[in-house]
Amino acid sequence: MKIYIQCKSALLQRSLEMFLSDYLSTYKQSDIVLRDFQKKDETKPHFFIASNEDADIQKPFTRSYLLQFLEKKYSELGLSDTVKTLEELETFTDENIEPKTPNFDLLEKRIELLTLEYQKNILNVVKAFYEK
Repeated sequence: MKIYIQCKSALLQRSLEMFLSDYLSTYKQSDIVLRDFQKKDETKPHFFIASNEDADIQKPFTRSYLLQFLEKKYSELGLSDTVKTLEELETFTDENIEPKTPNFDLLEKRIELLTLEYQKNILNVVKAFYEK
């Protein structure tokens, strides 16, 4: 399963990237596209994520729900042989199967951004305190 994510909401983009980290792909190599906005003239299967009723995936959703939805859609599209089931993702019962080493690059970037934001907020509080 190869998924391309394109969201206007940075929070939704990052959440989907974390939920689907094993499946991320470029647009050209992807099988499907997930978006938080609708776009016409799409050549690839795409799914709309939003809070309204006409969305394919309604917010809020869980990782389990998202993976089940994608598994269902992949099987409907005839791509089910490329899908890892939810059980395969969450449990590794076979001794020969080892979980993938997580990619910490995305995590490092998110922590760095949060740290910079936190530092900025603290500096603003200190400046406001001493300006009084």
